[in-house]
Amino acid sequence: MTLQKVVMTDPKQQDYFYEEAIKTLRTNIQFTGTEIKTIVLTSCYPNEGKSDILFQLAQEMGKMEKKVLVVDADIRKSSFVTRYQVSEKVSGLSQYLSGQKSLHDVVYTTNFPGVDIIFAGPVAPNPSELLGQESFASLLHEMRGLYDYVLVDTPPIGSLIDAAVVAKQCDGAILVIESELVSRKMAVKTKEQLEMSGCKLIGAVLNKVDMRKNKYYSKYSYYYNSEKK
Repeated sequence: MTLQKVVMTDPKQQDYFYEEAIKTLRTNIQFTGTEIKTIVLTSCYPNEGKSDILFQLAQEMGKMEKKVLVVDADIRKSSFVTRYQVSEKVSGLSQYLSGQKSLHDVVYTTNFPGVDIIFAGPVAPNPSELLGQESFASLLHEMRGLYDYVLVDTPPIGSLIDAAVVAKQCDGAILVIESELVSRKMAVKTKEQLEMSGCKLIGAVLNKVDMRKNKYYSKYSYYYNSEKK
């Protein structure tokens, strides 16, 4: 089907270590096998950086000529439209799941090669109920057949049930953990919540690491920058 197009502006500043980490994440996902295609990204708390990691990962996959669909399933508090400066008026997931829009109305192609997106849509009063519907499971199943990867963004699983509801329908999950914020106890609890949903935890990402405190990376950064001069 012919998709509507949106222009998205990525505000992310260039960061060598971040970019290399995303490439490593992409490669590790590829090694999980061809059956892992629908992947949910979640976190313990808000603002741990999962949405940014997801979108950077989608771009990296697109650069490798993979066909990727980003699904923003955070229909409580999405930031994709504002963060990526989308000026077009867009429809989204909440409208599709509530029967207001067709699937064709909510899937958009972007200016990033290989990357399509379904935005969250207007805030819904009953997000977990909408995501628990058969129509959401059917959507993921259909998109699984059309794309190499479907990356699903959700609210933090540590505070809301939405992520567990979504994870139940996905092949795998990635847990994003902010360095020095999340306790081991909370990380284990979140891991157990994901596993209880029946979704396979395929990995975790330690985000927002302070490189200045890490002697190994600090030395490597100095060496790398010296070599570039």
